[in-house]
Amino acid sequence: MYTRKEKNTSGEKKERTELSELGEFGLIDHLAKNIIPKHAGTVKGIGDDAAVIDTGKNLLLLSTDLLLEGVHFDLTYMPLKHLGYKAAVVNISDIAAMNGIPKQMTVSIAVSNRFSLEAIEELYRGIRMACDKYNIDLVGGDTSSSVSGLLISVTITGEVAREEIVYRNGAKEGDLLCVTGDLGGAYAGLLILEREKQVYKANPEMQPELTGYDYVLARQLKPEARTDLRNLFKKIGVLPTSMIDISDGLASDTLHLCHQSKTGCRIYEEKIPMDEETKRLALEFNIIPTICALSGGEDYELLFTIKQTDYDKIRNVPEITVIGHITTSGDGQNLITPDGQTVKLTAQGWDAFNKK
Repeated sequence: MYTRKEKNTSGEKKERTELSELGEFGLIDHLAKNIIPKHAGTVKGIGDDAAVIDTGKNLLLLSTDLLLEGVHFDLTYMPLKHLGYKAAVVNISDIAAMNGIPKQMTVSIAVSNRFSLEAIEELYRGIRMACDKYNIDLVGGDTSSSVSGLLISVTITGEVAREEIVYRNGAKEGDLLCVTGDLGGAYAGLLILEREKQVYKANPEMQPELTGYDYVLARQLKPEARTDLRNLFKKIGVLPTSMIDISDGLASDTLHLCHQSKTGCRIYEEKIPMDEETKRLALEFNIIPTICALSGGEDYELLFTIKQTDYDKIRNVPEITVIGHITTSGDGQNLITPDGQTVKLTAQGWDAFNKK
């Protein structure tokens, strides 16, 4: 890890560690290592999609996300209503990843003086749309001024029966690794939007070329949370052994799941589900299609493991694809190419502190 010396206010030299050397999740691990819960009701703290609190009959889920203009979203091509909807959905997805039911939400914002009342109303219109769709109560928040654009902080609560909760750390050797839906579409949509932004900057008179990209644009601008999987699991009689939502890319989130479960894995590249429009767009940008799925992020599908004995229950479910299996930690986390080569799985998805 890179460190350098700098002086503090008393003139003494001290070490400085760059956050880019830790990365976002390394920073979280570092900050959390000495945090010890003081209350018996704190079942799960830092390290999963949501914190878990024992309130008596059921378990309370609690999660929060911070979105900053210029870091997490670009208002050049992100309509405010879509941004509000997406800000809510990314939090709802965290509750879905714990097999829970989303209940209440608070939203706090900081805005600069370039935003009008009408602009803020449009943002909240999107938030309310998501709350209505997912049956969530918007119960509060805070507002503040900002000197650097728009900041959105969303906190969500959920509920889950204690016998139905699913954590990241429950995967076992031999479990099947599964995903919902298809992957890579959100990143493909981002490629289109970034391309058209550059065209606009070069010539503001040019109209954006977005025709024919409806699916991938929707995946980027208006994602949906997989709250439907909870009822599906109950219907077919399956309880995943571990689960996480895919926000940082399949590779990164698989590594998170394996890290928490202390396991390895084998993912078969040819099994990764991708929409044909996503594949076509990737090739247009000279990108190997599976790179969009492995490193793109923001798909908000669910990555989960099940016991091998549950395979027959999910084999004919169109929304679920088996992409690999869990191995021992000593085997590492690997991608198997169509020609049988083994490639080490690396996290190249979103990292808030990575400068590379």
